[in-house]
This record gives sequence, structure tokens and C-alpha cells, in this order.
Amino acid sequence: MNIFTYELKMYRNSIIIWSISIAGLLVLFMGIYPSMAADAALMDMILENYPEAMLKAFGMAGSLSLSSVLGYFTFTFAFVQLCLAMQSSYYGFHFLSVEERELTADFLMSKPVSRRRIIIAKFMAAFVSLLITNLCVWVGSFGSIMLFRDGHAFEPGNLIVLLSTIIIFQLFFLCIGMLVSVLVKKIRSVLAFSMALAFGLYILNALRGIIGGELLGIITPFYHFEASYIIEHGKYNMATASISIGIIIVSIVSSYLLYLKRNIHSL
Repeated sequence: MNIFTYELKMYRNSIIIWSISIAGLLVLFMGIYPSMAADAALMDMILENYPEAMLKAFGMAGSLSLSSVLGYFTFTFAFVQLCLAMQSSYYGFHFLSVEERELTADFLMSKPVSRRRIIIAKFMAAFVSLLITNLCVWVGSFGSIMLFRDGHAFEPGNLIVLLSTIIIFQLFFLCIGMLVSVLVKKIRSVLAFSMALAFGLYILNALRGIIGGELLGIITPFYHFEASYIIEHGKYNMATASISIGIIIVSIVSSYLLYLKRNIHSL
């Protein structure tokens, strides 16, 4: 019984929908860039009149200009991150709780396969699914920029650094969702949980931008991998990135150990 292959097939439609949606979002937003870049001075003047707190909430504070290719992409990437967070959270909440929710746990546990193999196979299927989406984001990002940059120069190295953070960003939400699904007795609505986690951490980072200080941003990867900082400096903050990596490791180990001892609720 190849659990990995079966789980990957189950994700197929979801991968297609998310990949096309995110790529479409990139093309849609970047398609507006040429008209905005044509009125660069006007755009910068408009942004100067916006409250600084509001600009920080959307990650637009700093020296980056919306009239530059990567400055505008930074604004677009905030919405891409939110989509990636929802997808990753959904997979995390879903892949360990689906048998209990759909009352098929008895069937799975009756097969000659250990819980260790089950959780590893399910995790790898979810991880590979996110890698496919990750690849589509890379293609969509470079493709949309090259199509609509309208002759404006940009620094591809900074963009590569930003896109390289996606996999850690995805793993954060996947692993948190996985841990919560093991701790909670039964998840009735995976979508509600995934949206709450994604939007909750996004809003937390927005509040951090408005109020100031780093305390609110300690647990949110939206701050750990803030697009404006990465594009502006050409690197990400290793201190905050280490927090995400640490949470990922703790979540994986805890989920694994708890799942091996978990009482599986079924029929």
C-alpha cells in the first residue's frame, strides 16, 4: 500500500488550483505595473500622503518605491504569502485529521503499515505538493516581471533571495497545522482553522508594523521573512529566520511523537 502516492494524488486538484490562482494573481498585479510606473512621481507623492502606520501594516515602509519593479513586486508578494500560508495551513490541518474526520481511521490502521510510515508518507506528500506550488511561484514571479517590467531594470539576486524563503515559510504553516491537528481531539472544519492561522499571523504582523517593536513579530513568519526588508537589503534576517526554523523543528518532532501515542478516534 503506497500511502505517499495515494496522498499525492489526493492533493492533485488542490495543487493545480492553488498554483494557477497564485500565478494568476502575480500576472494580474504585475500587469498593472506599467501604467503605475508611467506615473512614478505621482505614485510616490500619493504614498507620501498615506499614514506611515498604514504603510508599515502592508510592508510598504522604507526606501522602496512602488514605481520600481521590485518595490511594486514587494506589495504584490504580500498577497502571495497570504495565499501560501492558507494552502500550507490547510495541508497541515488536513493530512493527519482526515481519517478521523471521515471515519476511515479503522481501515488505515488495519493495514500492515506502522504509524511511523503513515505520518512520514503523509508529511512527504504534503511537502512535495508545496514544492510544486513553490516552483510555480518562482516561474510566475520571474515570468510576470519579465512580461510587465516595461524596460525597467531590477536586481534578480534580491528576488532570488526573497523567493528562496518560500519553502521555510510554507513549512512553518504546514508544521504548525500538523501539530495542532495532533493536539486537538477532532478538527471539524479544516478551512476555518487554516484561515484563522494564516490571517491571524498576518494581522499580528500588521499590528506589529502599526504599533512598533519586535515582540509581536516573534511568532509570525510574515515578519521573519518580510519582503520589503529582503528586497531592500538583499538578504533576510537570520535571527528571525532562525525562530521559524526552530518552530518547524519543534513542531515536527512533537507531532511525530504525539501521533505515535495518539488515541485514534474512529467508528
